[in-house]
Parts: sequence; structure tokens; C-alpha cells
Amino acid sequence: MSPSSASSKLSLSSVLLAAFALATSPSGAAQSAGAESRQQVSSLEITILSTMLADRGVGEWGFAALVEADGHRILFDTGMRPDTVTTNAKTLGVDLASVKEVVLSHHHGDHTGGLISLRREYAKANPEALSVAHVGRGIFWKRQLAGASMGSVQYAYEALGGNFVEHDAAVQIHPGIWLTGPVPRVHAERNWGNPATGTAGRVESPEGPVEDDIPESLSLVIDTPKGLVVVSGCGHAGMVNIVEHARRSVREAPIHAAIGGFHLLHASDETLRWTAGKLAEARLENLIGAHCTGLEPVYLFRELLGLRREHAVVGAVGGTFSLARGIEPGVLAR
Repeated sequence: MSPSSASSKLSLSSVLLAAFALATSPSGAAQSAGAESRQQVSSLEITILSTMLADRGVGEWGFAALVEADGHRILFDTGMRPDTVTTNAKTLGVDLASVKEVVLSHHHGDHTGGLISLRREYAKANPEALSVAHVGRGIFWKRQLAGASMGSVQYAYEALGGNFVEHDAAVQIHPGIWLTGPVPRVHAERNWGNPATGTAGRVESPEGPVEDDIPESLSLVIDTPKGLVVVSGCGHAGMVNIVEHARRSVREAPIHAAIGGFHLLHASDETLRWTAGKLAEARLENLIGAHCTGLEPVYLFRELLGLRREHAVVGAVGGTFSLARGIEPGVLAR
């Protein structure tokens, strides 16, 4: 913060103390990727609350996961149907009333569909429940496809007292917990639009109408002593682009785990082999491929990366990953 006048002077120790308090504030004050601090998370558990496969709860075409890291509880995406995440959370004995923050990976309805009902339901017990939603720049841009824009969701969420926090770059939202922000498309990993025609809709960017390559697509990255853990909704920026951006933005560490949707269900064998090669370079150790990752890509990655069965599985509702126990996939995914 700037001093109110030239005569207002703080000691060096006061400045450092204020900076530390701002960076680690539990209110959610964020720290940019350029900051020197590189704190790590020592306790981490991730529980899948929405995906297609389920032996407990309800499956759907969507994704959501609860991330619990050093006392911070964050809901990553909200599934497709209004009540899926609520139903699955209750089935699994997961209480979301104490979760204040939501991360929306992108605007698609299979990741944002539960936001309004979740906010409405859990605000009954806690007015701050799910009241802050982190999003990437571009999520509110007007889409030309009917029903594709986020305007109605934005209006309804804010009417319920929710607040959106928009990010345009990598940022540390809590010690050791990062958002990638919109991911640079270094590699041509095209996984958006219509796979049959190769076409996509248009979005109104500040520079004018452009192809809608889901520019807001972001992921969550947790920095741990074992390496980086990446959580992705659909990975429309490309799995390799996401992983490389995470390592550039946070630190050049092994990818201890990649969890969520990576939109590889339409990828050719050639693309999957190239992707596996890049993941090997990033030293991927654990994989939970959920939602739009597809089944075959998970099994092919297991083979190409030399991962054992317990380290590469298809994601299922109720499946978990933790630093202490690794992957616990559930009965069907095992």
C-alpha cells in the first residue's frame, strides 16, 4: 500500500510484516506469480463429486471436486445438473457448508450447472458458503451460440450475494494453492468445438469476434513437497500446455498428480503418444482421468508412462487423491 504522504514512513520490518500478512491472509488475498514466496501444501485431499462413473452417488456428464489443502476447502467446478453435487456430497458424507470458494474452470454448463443451486442450498447454513467464485478472463464474454454465455448465471449468482473474482494470469490464492489463469496455447492442442467438423463458435473479445477456443480455461495447481498437483475441468487449453504453464508459473517440479478432465476422448493415437511423451518429460507420477479424458487415453497413458494400475485410473464419484494415501479410486475404477 502506498503511504498517504511523503512524511509517512514505515520501517523495513513493518513493510515486510505487512507484505507477509497480505500474502497469507485467510480472506483470500491473492499473490501474483512474480512474487518470491513459494510456500507448499503439506496436507491435501481431493474428492471427486461429479463425473460419469459412480459406484456411490450419481454419475453425470460433468465434473466437480472438493479440494482440501492445509485447512482451505475449495470446490472446483460444480457439475452439470443443479442437484448432482449436492446429492453426491450428502451420499459421501461431505459437508460443503464451510466451503467459501469455488473455482469455475470455464463457462460450459457441465461445469457451472450446479453453482446457483449449491449457493442457495448451503447459504441456508452459512451465509458465506460458496460465496466467492474464481474465474478466468473471458468467461463473461458474449458467445454467439444460443445459451452459451454466462450472463444469466452471473446475474443469478450475484443476486444470491455471490462475488466473482476474475483472473488474467497465474496467481497464488492461498499459500501453495495456485490458479493458472488463462493458459497460453504454446502447443496446438485443439480440443474445443465440434470434433466432426473442426469448427467452433465465436466469442466477442475486446478486440472483436474471434474463434471461441475457451480462452478463460484455467486449472488449479497445488504445490507440495512431492511435486505439483494439477486439477483440471476439461483442459481446453491442452493437457501439455496446462502442465508446462503450471511448471513455469509455480516451479519446475515433477507433476505428482494430474486429476480431472483433459478432453482427450477424441484424440488420435498419434496425439495421445505425443502427449504421453510430454507428460513423461514433466515426470507425471499419478493420473486420475475423469469426465472428458476418455477411457482409452487413461489406459494408454498407463502403458506408455509405465505407471502401475494404482497410479493411473479412470475417475469416479467418491474417488479420492491424497498426499498421504495416493489414489483411492473406488470399486469400479479400481
